Amino acid sequence: MTTILHETGAGEALRARSEADALWSPADELEAASGWTLEPEGACRGELCVPIPRGREAELVRGAGASASLNLAALARLRGQPVLRADAGDVWSIGAASADRKSALASLEAPDFELPDLEGHLHRLSDHRGKKVIVVSWASW
Repeated sequence: MTTILHETGAGEALRARSEADALWSPADELEAASGWTLEPEGACRGELCVPIPRGREAELVRGAGASASLNLAALARLRGQPVLRADAGDVWSIGAASADRKSALASLEAPDFELPDLEGHLHRLSDHRGKKVIVVSWASW
């Protein structure tokens, strides 16, 4: 099993395969693991579709139809996102694209996130837009 941490959350892919700097996820696991789907127009997440560039098909997609796999690491790099993987290849982290981070910094608006309170109730930062919010964090190490 491979855990995939990405800008919209986290997911797990049972049959994903790590090969050096590639993370191949089968089409039927893509959406649950990463939010992406393979469509005729390219790799899509919601309304965002990234066309597969000519000449780079083999780097990004293997197979066709239900048996296709998408190289999530190559897609992330194509979009300008940083990619990290654990040495064992069972955990991958895909960060936000630098253009997205730059846009968020220019707006001076914190990115949305969700954290539990002491009783375990989840709170999203976006639920408090327009209000002053203090986020206190600490670590015991």
